[in-house]
Amino acid sequence: MTQWGSQHLATQGYNAVSILRYYYGADIYLETANRVSGVPSSFPGYNIQEGSRGTDVRTIQRQLNAIAKNYPAIPTVAVDGIFGPATKASVQKFQDVFNLPPNGIVDYPTWYRLSQIYVAVTRIAELN
Repeated sequence: MTQWGSQHLATQGYNAVSILRYYYGADIYLETANRVSGVPSSFPGYNIQEGSRGTDVRTIQRQLNAIAKNYPAIPTVAVDGIFGPATKASVQKFQDVFNLPPNGIVDYPTWYRLSQIYVAVTRIAELN
């Protein structure tokens, strides 16, 4: 399977399963799970910033608090789902510590760096 070949098929309307079957044959067996425990959420597709609200903000706040246990320069925040000045300041400090532009906006690079560091400090990627 090649990156560009699969991209070409996707632009022609093939879905992920069809692309896998194109490369590996129709007899492959695909197993799915309803939810994988402990895996951080994917980027929601839009920037999260001051004024944002909801579950994605809660996710960020929980991750920042977990990371702050190992990086005390990052302020902890209330996990309330409201992206206010305290969450913005915590995001800015996180960005500064991890060499991202400290703009206080959780964009694609910040979201995935948060997820990466969260996984590392909580060790959810390790097998028990």
